[in-house]
Amino acid sequence: MFPSNFLWGASLSAHQTEGAVNEDGKSPSVQDTRPRSNSQIADFTVASDHYHRYREDIKLLAQMGAKALRISLPWTRIIPDGVSEVNQKAVAHYRNVFQTMQEYQIQPLVTTYHFDLPQVLQDQGGWTNRATVDAYENYVRVLFQEFGDQVSHWLTINEPNIMLLADQKILGFHYTHQERYQAFYNLMIAEKKAFQACHQLVPGGQIGPVPNISYVYPGSCRPQDIRAAATFNAVRNWGYLDFSVRGLINPLLQAYLRKTGVDLQILPEDQELVTHNFPDFLGINYYTSVTVEYPQAGQDRQNGISDQQSEDVYEKDFYKGLTNPYLEKNDFNWTVDPLGLQTTLELINDRYHRPIYITENGLGAYDELTPDHKIHDQYRIDYLQSHLESIQEAMVNGVDVQGYLPWSAIDLVSVHEGMKKRYGLIYVDRTEEDLKTLNRYPKDSYYWYQGVIEHGEVNGNATTF
Repeated sequence: MFPSNFLWGASLSAHQTEGAVNEDGKSPSVQDTRPRSNSQIADFTVASDHYHRYREDIKLLAQMGAKALRISLPWTRIIPDGVSEVNQKAVAHYRNVFQTMQEYQIQPLVTTYHFDLPQVLQDQGGWTNRATVDAYENYVRVLFQEFGDQVSHWLTINEPNIMLLADQKILGFHYTHQERYQAFYNLMIAEKKAFQACHQLVPGGQIGPVPNISYVYPGSCRPQDIRAAATFNAVRNWGYLDFSVRGLINPLLQAYLRKTGVDLQILPEDQELVTHNFPDFLGINYYTSVTVEYPQAGQDRQNGISDQQSEDVYEKDFYKGLTNPYLEKNDFNWTVDPLGLQTTLELINDRYHRPIYITENGLGAYDELTPDHKIHDQYRIDYLQSHLESIQEAMVNGVDVQGYLPWSAIDLVSVHEGMKKRYGLIYVDRTEEDLKTLNRYPKDSYYWYQGVIEHGEVNGNATTF
């Protein structure tokens, strides 16, 4: 059984769901302007039309039993030019969103930034430009002042590690190695400023980071492979959390960077900020684990599948991703590793000793709507059930997991595959090319999750709804 105060919910992001891309003063973000693949026709112009249908979506989530909803606020609506005038239409809209959540007794967990930097700031260097840190601090202070009476729990910057390591896929442009770690430093300083501002401006407010953390296995017990895994754990995972929670640059990350020509140090003028401002909890996104080995002479990376897969990982002379032969891939070519979630949570707990919310965990799949408006997604139920069982085991072993907010509440425009690959508990009736009705239809996984929330325990036996 999960405790009675466990925070059950779901997650979404603004740019992938809202649409209304040219309404109420919104400016373009890097997500609106980035190149799309030829096979991905769906964009963010309409997306899932959540901007206009948020009341319907929140009501459906309340009927499911959700106690929390993680959303993001788009910088491009709140401060369209990135730095100066606050858009009061946007403030009024999101106050209405939070009021609707309150009416349905759903607690908001609000991400301040979810991959959607205003394009006007990107044109000036984006996260490689220290001025963007100042602009972000101004932006989050506006959020805390405008919404701090409605929102107590905040998240900072969604998956900065994935944003930087998979830059081309997420942002539409490529960082050089030097630029990547200049952006890393600026993102981490921006996060520290958000911690500070939240604690100053939101009475009783709590705030945490939200990286994608997936434990990295060595491909074998060969010492070089173990070292490769330790290095990539530092690069992918601990570098971000060590900065947030411990106020330091991870030593293995620092050693890797020195060998690759980057001298990363905390600047003297930032030292007090970094070592005196810390998160209240950790938001953790998890989909699967990663496996690496030490690359042999002549080895190159495999053909990557997505930024969540081991096969994408490669750094000459340091680590190379490989398919883990002890893990199965599902019908959608995802490596599934629920035990990896338990291990990841236990290691995070051992290192950082903070309460944890699972802020993303889910399965992207090619769902089919039946003629009677049903979606039989037993594969998603199986995935969620196995991961919730692993969360339970981690909690038995002392990990303070306080909530579960899977990805995603409703179908949304996937970063890589538009509307073809769906993540939602609620189906949105549109295709890649045709907006159709945009009607909402709960999936089998919605009703299964409804039962989990009602009873406080995992039960994946029911397959027909």
